[in-house]
Amino acid sequence: MTAAFWVVKILTTGMGETTSDYLARTMGPIPAVGSAGLLLAVVLFAQARTRRHLPAVYWAAVVMVSVFGTMAADVAHVALGVPYAVSAPVFALALALVFWLWRRTEGTLAVETVSGGRPELFYWSAVMATFALGTAVGDLTAATFGWGYLTSGLVFAALIAVPALGHRLLRMPSVLAFWWAYVLTRPLGACFADWAGVGRERGGLDLGTGPVSLVLGLVITVAVVVLAVGARRAPRGGA
Repeated sequence: MTAAFWVVKILTTGMGETTSDYLARTMGPIPAVGSAGLLLAVVLFAQARTRRHLPAVYWAAVVMVSVFGTMAADVAHVALGVPYAVSAPVFALALALVFWLWRRTEGTLAVETVSGGRPELFYWSAVMATFALGTAVGDLTAATFGWGYLTSGLVFAALIAVPALGHRLLRMPSVLAFWWAYVLTRPLGACFADWAGVGRERGGLDLGTGPVSLVLGLVITVAVVVLAVGARRAPRGGA
């Protein structure tokens, strides 16, 4: 179940990246952002109204946060001309502010304590900030630093192993390890998805953002079904 969670999380980040690019190109930036924002509001409302964990609803919300968070970072760069070197620190400060308010108000950032109400608002605010931050950082390394999507993806794959090993071998606090990994899933998944979807002139495989989004969506659907079955089989009272 733990492995499935992180696999699906990384897949959603890749799908959010390619889907955002595909919608912005086919619909236009303004209609794409408006449509994504509306769908995000609908799925977050549905998630907030649930009284138990429903994998389909939860992951639908994560996917839409990924799509909208990607658009937020891209709009700041493309439409407003904000360099990634500027937007990345700004999004990092926004995430730090959310964490500070969350910790000050609730006393912990542990996700297992989130069961609705105000903690859930903090949780989704943090998730949104991690996606925007991850988008800016991924594009910063791939485009601004000139590393390319594949090299950037490999770098983030190495960095995401740090909290896993740190938690197992060095007793890194679980909350720190979780959010460290959570932030890095965004640039990790997005860089590999971009590498698969963009043209060869940009260092990609030229598979197309539309086909890549479709394949990722199908894989995510299968994985969420696996998670839903696992949730039903979990002992009552378990986390």
